[in-house]
This record gives sequence, structure tokens and C-alpha cells, in this order.
Amino acid sequence: MTNEFLSHASLSSLIAELVATGTRVIAPVQTEDSPDRLEYKPVCSLADAALAAGQPRLSLKELFLPSTEVLLSYRQTKEGVEIREVPTQARPQVILGALPCDAAALEIVDKVMSWDSKDELWLGRREATTIVSILCPVEDSNCFCTAVGVGPDSVRGSDVFLTPVEGGYLAEACTLKGQSLLEGRTADHADPEAIAEAEKAQSAARKKVQENAPAIPAGFSAWLTENFGHPVWNTMALRCHGCGACASVCPTCHCFDIVDEHENATEGVRRRNWDSCQTAKFTLHSSGHNPRPSQSERFRQRIEHKFSVYPRRFGEMLCTGCGRCSRICPGGMNLVEIVGGLISLSASNSGGAGQ
Repeated sequence: MTNEFLSHASLSSLIAELVATGTRVIAPVQTEDSPDRLEYKPVCSLADAALAAGQPRLSLKELFLPSTEVLLSYRQTKEGVEIREVPTQARPQVILGALPCDAAALEIVDKVMSWDSKDELWLGRREATTIVSILCPVEDSNCFCTAVGVGPDSVRGSDVFLTPVEGGYLAEACTLKGQSLLEGRTADHADPEAIAEAEKAQSAARKKVQENAPAIPAGFSAWLTENFGHPVWNTMALRCHGCGACASVCPTCHCFDIVDEHENATEGVRRRNWDSCQTAKFTLHSSGHNPRPSQSERFRQRIEHKFSVYPRRFGEMLCTGCGRCSRICPGGMNLVEIVGGLISLSASNSGGAGQ
């Protein structure tokens, strides 16, 4: 795609027009109680947004898979049960300033949401959304996106990709949605100085992340499968609290529970809520049996799912290296260190302990 120059004024005008026509615009914003903390929130103008200022505390996931939502409502009558489904079409929205790890995560989760059945709510929101991502400034040493095939300059999952340059942004339309959004907004071509500035910034960001962690080797997924019963899981999981905080901030964790809630004697709703494989009740059967009774087994499930199970089914890792799980973990468990330790173990003993 051709890189074109998008001025601050043009971007500001674009946001104003989108808001005026009823399109919701969401961008990273500074929170009032903690200016250093960013969140993806609706904005009314470019001045409200904090673009390329750091990583929002939560990913984009909740905009497409809310932490809790009603799937349908029901009412019991003499004739039977009336079912009222919720709308599956979503309000148009533009996400401005999404980080590449968050944009890529949506495309990864798309695979499971349209696999054996179509999740109409997820897909309806995805269809109604245009994503404008921006070069990541790289948060800290917890970032490892390049190790899992993404990067601070990755355009995956983006309709438009922005790189900050003097006076505005170098804009790359990655999809037809992106081309439509930028139509008439950009200069025909960016000048050579802006292109050189953008390339320098992209290279510096990528180098910074690459210093945090090497690329995960191709045989890592197979090694995890072969070493399902390795004793390393018992020691590695000792600090895990089983709280599920990692799943709540993860852009690719997508597990949920579905419950029926009675509002009165004849009416109620069916609700979907986020869940996590790290909690003790996640796999608890009604009989009382739990196939993952220990925290080490539940911790192993998280690592196996992201780096072995999902890759076997969909051909890529269920992780974009955003580092949020490491930052939020109350036990101080760092995914870069965990995966690095397992890779070192696999290199020193490829046979492992087997199953």
C-alpha cells in the first residue's frame, strides 16, 4: 500500500465529521484519577486522544466481547416460552490509535469466533468497526510482540496504519475500509523526509522489542505437546494465585461462561460472562470431579493453549506479546521469563519427561 501524509488538521477534521454523523470514535485517553494510565474510551475530538502515548491498561477485546452481555431474554407463558434475541448489528465505530498488538489480536480471535459456528455478536461488531492503528512506542521490557510474529510496526488487523512524523502521520491504508476512511484526507504522496523519519522510528521500535525476547522457535509448540507431564509445571506454577487477572487483560483470551438469570417468576435473560481457565471452577463438573484439580495443571493449560493447542488448530499462537499479563500478575509471573525458561529447557532436553 502507498504511504501518504495525513496532517494533524486533517485527522482532527475527520474525527469531528465522524462524531457529527453518529459514528462512535474510540481512542486511548488519559484517565482523570491517574493521568499516567491510558484506557480505550470514546472521544469527541483529536484533543481528547492520547495517541502513541503508551499502552492502554486493557485491550480492545471488551469492545467486541464485553465482560458481560445479554444474549437473549425469555418469557414463560401458558403457550410456552417466548424468546427475544438481541440485535446482532452494531453501531458504526472507528478505533483510533489502536496498538498493533491489540489490532492483531482481533484478527487472531476472529478464527475461533467463526470456526465451528459463527459468533454473530462478535462478527457484527467487527464488521461495523474500522481500526486505525499506530506505531507502538513500546511500553517496557514486558513487551515481546516480535517474538510471536507481530511487531510495533505490524499492520495486521489494521484498516489504516499511522506512523507519527513531523506535522502529522504517515498513513498506510491496509484495507478497502481504510481507503474509504482516508479518501480525500491525505496528500498524494509523503515526501522523502517523512518516509525516512517513519522508517527510522519503525526500525527503532522493532529493535527495542527484539532486545526483550528472541523469536519463539518453530519446534516449541511440538515440545509443549510432548512434555505435557513434565515436572517443570509443578515448580513454575507455584506463584500462580489462580485469580484470572491475566485473562482479563489479555487481548486474545476469549473463554466465557453462559448462565440463565431469572428476573422474576416468568422472565429472565441468558447472559455471557468472561471466564478464565485459571480459576478452580472453570472445569469443575456438576458431579464434583475436576479434570484440572491443581493450580499447576490450570497454569499449564494457559501456556499450552496459547503456544501449542491453538497453533495446532489455527496455525498461529494465541498471543501478541503485549505483556499485560506480566504487568498485572499479583504473583509477579512474567511471561517472557516463563516462555524463555521453557524454550531453554526444550533446547537442553528435547526429549523431556514425555507424557
